[in-house]
Amino acid sequence: MTTADETAYEYRTARPEDAEAIEALDGSFTTSTVFQVAVADDGFTFREVPVDPPLTKVFPEEESDGGDGDGADGKESGSRTVVAVGAGGELAGFTAVSYSPWNGRLTIEDIEVAPGHRGRGVGRALMGHAVAFARECGAGHVWLEVTNINAPAIHAYQRMGFAFCGLDTALYEGTASEGEKAIYMSMPCP
Repeated sequence: MTTADETAYEYRTARPEDAEAIEALDGSFTTSTVFQVAVADDGFTFREVPVDPPLTKVFPEEESDGGDGDGADGKESGSRTVVAVGAGGELAGFTAVSYSPWNGRLTIEDIEVAPGHRGRGVGRALMGHAVAFARECGAGHVWLEVTNINAPAIHAYQRMGFAFCGLDTALYEGTASEGEKAIYMSMPCP
């Protein structure tokens, strides 16, 4: 599904000169609902609940691991970063993925779209590039983690074919995101 606005973007493998723009991209979001997590002895459930006033999440700056992978094209490291560049040359979004051969999983490490470019098909196109890389690698499924408070992303992932597959209630303990829950979603590699 290509939107009319999507054609206004160039999608390409990230270059070293893109690193600063990727790091500076505003991945914040605002939502009027969150997914409440209930854990019981025999499993867990998610229930979308309203929040008033709407919640705005600004992600803390992350420390770099210092590595830049073995190859931007993923041939050496099993990873790839694809950027979406707008007509004016500005970074509209990116996705960073990695492939694990032992279980045939392509992991979406990060996917972000700048606020001014949301709703234009950029996220879907970036996910399409990730899935194309998954096919190249022979992946059986695509997997990601998302915080329970990011309802807009959860809905987008569901529209793209992802389903809930797991939960980690402790992932964010001791971080700036304390109290949030990590939801795992996956889909078969189409």
